[in-house]
Amino acid sequence: MTSTHSAGSAHILRLLWMLISAVLALMTIFPLVWMLVIAFKPAPEVFAPNFLPVSPTLGNFLYVLTEVPFLRYLANSFFMSATVTIVALFFHSMAGYALARLHFPGRDFIFLAMFSTFLVSLPVIIVPLFILVKALGLINTYAGLIVPSIFNAFGIFLLRQYYLSLPRELEEAAIMDGAGRWRIYWSIVLPLSRPILAALAILFFLANWNAFLWPLTVASDTNLWVVQVAIVNFKSQYAGAWNYVMAASTIVALPMLVLFVIFQRQITESIKTSGLK
Repeated sequence: MTSTHSAGSAHILRLLWMLISAVLALMTIFPLVWMLVIAFKPAPEVFAPNFLPVSPTLGNFLYVLTEVPFLRYLANSFFMSATVTIVALFFHSMAGYALARLHFPGRDFIFLAMFSTFLVSLPVIIVPLFILVKALGLINTYAGLIVPSIFNAFGIFLLRQYYLSLPRELEEAAIMDGAGRWRIYWSIVLPLSRPILAALAILFFLANWNAFLWPLTVASDTNLWVVQVAIVNFKSQYAGAWNYVMAASTIVALPMLVLFVIFQRQITESIKTSGLK
């Protein structure tokens, strides 16, 4: 009787957790589904009680892509995200390797200083950062968008932890063959880092593709707007045209959703990876 009662309780508990998970999943997915539904609705149906559009249309997407310079905004976002990702991975991998393998005065202090930036969010430093960028003459430039976004303490920390787990025997064998630190980094460490670098590349690209606050602050020139800033201004310009706003949001979100679905395994592996398998 006791075992039957315990089995019944476990079954009820499992069903309860499944129900909670389903509700949370629905709460997460529903805004995306609703965005997609409105993007296909003509203007008269946006606030209609029907969930699915009665007369679905692609006119909203055509309007966004042809009547406003949205392709330029997409190109700006892609250029900024790709440049930041490539440059950040190159310098972050060198920094992570130096902090993991090289011994120099102040190494631990430098690492702790970098790690402490986890506690500082962008809104806290945005004013002094803007003053610095302005003093360097980088306002309304691609450099002003890109350079301050390169440093990422999470990437350096993750790469350092990964490099600490690499077998030292590989480097010792290379040193015995006469290889220097740069040769070891370029020929041994980087090839072994491909899985973690691929995952970080996706995370960096997603983060910069969705960046809003810094691009809004540093670039008032419409030719330098990224998609997130463009959508906000698009919303204010077409306050009642939610079908256009949602079509623009769908165009921006869809590539990133596809990218995340394809590479979700690499992203989750990068978070839990602490060594070689």
